[in-house]
Amino acid sequence: MSAVTASPGTPVKPALSRLTGTLPRAAVSAGVLAAAATTAAAAVLRAAGVPLAVHGQIPLAAFAQLTFVAAVSGGVLLAVLIRRSSAAGQRFAWLAAGLTALSCVRLAVFADTTAGKIALAVLHLLAAAIIVPVLARHADRSDPIRSATAREQPRCRNT
Repeated sequence: MSAVTASPGTPVKPALSRLTGTLPRAAVSAGVLAAAATTAAAAVLRAAGVPLAVHGQIPLAAFAQLTFVAAVSGGVLLAVLIRRSSAAGQRFAWLAAGLTALSCVRLAVFADTTAGKIALAVLHLLAAAIIVPVLARHADRSDPIRSATAREQPRCRNT
């Protein structure tokens, strides 16, 4: 039997798993990037005269806040799928596409003007285009079966 000891001056850091270490970081970084992009795009659209309104004007801060919350929610959804599903990346991509489509349909019903409906749908698609690939890539890296089969596939050689 062996024992490992650390001297009093040596800091001991707990090992982080992929799920607790990189997934939250990926969700937060994707959320910050998507929030900045959607807020900037909303400001440009508003300056161009496109009414971004659903039963009243939407404040610019709301674009950043809700986009960030959506990214963190996507990270939580992905964490659950990684723990409970064998194909987490694929299921996450399908769920994210479905939820994005539902949010665009909801906008088509509730937005005040046609230009506002189109602009808000484009902003939703912009946020999804930033957030979903980052999180889906994380799911593919954390899936041991998929990453093992990708490493084991023989490469074609030109002969």
